[in-house]
Amino acid sequence: MNVDLGNTIETTPGLTDETLDRLDDRVAAAHDRIVAGMEADEFGYAALTLPETTDPEAIRAVMDQFDRPAAVLTVGIGGSALGAAAISNALESDVDAHFLDNVDPDAVDALLADLPLAETVVNVVSKSGTTAETLANFLVVREAMAEAGVDWTERTIVTTGEEGNLRSLADEHGLPALDVPDGVPGRFSALSTVGLVVPALQGHDIEAVLAGGRDGMDALAGSLYESPAYAYGAATYALAERGALTNAVMPYAESLETFAEWFAQLWAESLGKDGLGQTPARALGATDQHSQLQLYRAGPPDKIVSLIRPTERADTTIPETDLDGLAYLGGSSLADLLDAEFAATEASLAAADVPNIRVEIERVDERSLGELLYGMEAACVLYGELASISTFTQPAVEWGKKAARGLLGGGDFPEADAVADKRELRIEQS
Repeated sequence: MNVDLGNTIETTPGLTDETLDRLDDRVAAAHDRIVAGMEADEFGYAALTLPETTDPEAIRAVMDQFDRPAAVLTVGIGGSALGAAAISNALESDVDAHFLDNVDPDAVDALLADLPLAETVVNVVSKSGTTAETLANFLVVREAMAEAGVDWTERTIVTTGEEGNLRSLADEHGLPALDVPDGVPGRFSALSTVGLVVPALQGHDIEAVLAGGRDGMDALAGSLYESPAYAYGAATYALAERGALTNAVMPYAESLETFAEWFAQLWAESLGKDGLGQTPARALGATDQHSQLQLYRAGPPDKIVSLIRPTERADTTIPETDLDGLAYLGGSSLADLLDAEFAATEASLAAADVPNIRVEIERVDERSLGELLYGMEAACVLYGELASISTFTQPAVEWGKKAARGLLGGGDFPEADAVADKRELRIEQS
């Protein structure tokens, strides 16, 4: 992973060379804290050791219990699904990957109606084993399989903690089970059993994903000028301090669109605390040049745009044409056009004094994905250190979980009582 900060200098808001030099001393101290946390296997910091601590052989041993399926259905939510989705959606496979990460009944019913359940492996993921949305969806999936005459116990994998409902279920029915790593928040678990089961079932090289993560580990250093991940984390932090409170992540590869969703959870849930943080916005190049770019270039000066692209990709030649005004396209290629769109967007933002950061990976493959995921996790942790944020907690999310559980009769929670206090100002159609 390579990072170019050139278009954050003297923008609005923006940095200076002197700003980065001063910040570099703080990066060195933050790096020492991060390394100490990794070495002590502290909560949260343990995520940055996953490329070394995750055992791909344990994952392979569970996968070997299944013939190659037609599809894999992950039942999970948030970090229990997005890491796996970011990897599997970026890579091509003849095994379809689907993710039940919401409880919209229309979407759930439509997906189950289309799936070849007898040829589908169900991957249920919840660290606590008590996540309401995940368990509700799994009960629906289990019933659908039974109604289709499929023995769900022969088609189900569980990834969970040492205790909880899912662990008990796995023990009771002899289901293959994998452990969620201790000390790793879900949104940081892509390079673990949580994120690698799906790509393994699809036939992808999960060892290469982990090797990419190790590349990211090896690139960490006590200076932002020597570490691309820290350069990104430090620059985004410094720009947020100066008013860039939205980070628009814009990959120029459609295969990385789900990566932007994964990034949005990582950034929002980790850094949005104590009135601080940076709101992630998802965009896709070149599609959103024709929609969101208008706001980024000409709207309020409160944004940074993160442009992400692979430097190598497959290509398709554009056929020759004699149509007036289009002849210049003939003989070129779609990759050439996309690269031109990338360069034009980058220059357009710079010309409007909008800070933007270029992030490049070599190609969209297992190793580069592992490095990109790890790099952004390390960047997020560094940002949290610089901002003195409790990066690895999510108290606002827990509040909502308790409120929902109380409303459904799952316990007595004062958060649920607060729902009744909602103020209404209804305007109804006459």
